Amino acid sequence: MATHRSCALWSYCGLRWLRVMRCCPFPGFRSSWPRGPLGVRHLSQEKQATETHFGFETVSEEEKGDKVYHVFESVAKKYDVMNDMMSLGIHRIWKDMLVWKMHPFPGTQLLDVAGGTGDIAFRFLNYVEAQHKGKLKRQLRAQQNLSWEEIARKYQNEEDPLGGSRVVVCDINKEMLKVGKQKARAQGHKAGLAWVLGDAEELPFDDDKFDVYTIAFGIRNVTHINQALQEAHRVLKPGGRFLCLEFSQVNNPLVSRLYDLYSFQVIPVLGEVIAGDWKSYQYLVESIRQFPSQEEFKEMIQDAGFEKVTYESLTSGIVAIHSGFKL
Repeated sequence: MATHRSCALWSYCGLRWLRVMRCCPFPGFRSSWPRGPLGVRHLSQEKQATETHFGFETVSEEEKGDKVYHVFESVAKKYDVMNDMMSLGIHRIWKDMLVWKMHPFPGTQLLDVAGGTGDIAFRFLNYVEAQHKGKLKRQLRAQQNLSWEEIARKYQNEEDPLGGSRVVVCDINKEMLKVGKQKARAQGHKAGLAWVLGDAEELPFDDDKFDVYTIAFGIRNVTHINQALQEAHRVLKPGGRFLCLEFSQVNNPLVSRLYDLYSFQVIPVLGEVIAGDWKSYQYLVESIRQFPSQEEFKEMIQDAGFEKVTYESLTSGIVAIHSGFKL
């Protein structure tokens, strides 16, 4: 009997203690008490979920967006010059290779995200125009009974030199878009080109709209890469292609050491001398090191719903082209 009374007493005391603690006025204690350590762990996870990296610095997700915006706002006017200096001009070849891999045909609808300065868009337009002219030339050769006057008239009457191709450049930064528009005017690009201010994580386009989605050296600056990949999948038509040009992790030890030396000792100095901005270029270097490995990024693309995902390393593995299809 004594044992039963003791158990009953402990149960009663325990219930009273719980009721007291649930009514406890101390802030935060009530919500964490019922689950003890689990409640504390949950709050810690919530805090970590709102943090991300800005280069080697840990910041809140909201803060990263602002910081990245200011970086590209700062470097926009010197962006092309600095790209040439930082890569010794090789970035032009990398971008050419991206378009060659795309191999767009006349009529292709392209979305180029984070492409404010227009490098991919202009290459795309030049490529499809050359393709369309070649197709027209082959058609004229097949009609050998045409006179030179008739051939010239056919070229002159050609209303759309792009064969229906269009490219939309989408960038979150107004200054980058401003530079791109200035370059477009200087290079004579008018037809088949549109500029849209938009976020890669929440694209302002309908589902199943584009044949190809490209992003060159931009996805590592996105706060939620998975969300950007899902948006890419959403706006592509069935059978559409995703193409990403981005820096990768260098596997060759010698190349890796040289690359690190150049990146951390030379590029920020060039940023200070040419653009008057050491910190922005320091971030750009650090952001490369924070980007997932080739295999990790490949898995992220697959998780977004893409099929037949591959990557192709370029220039001793310094950059890679990732691609996938929406089936």
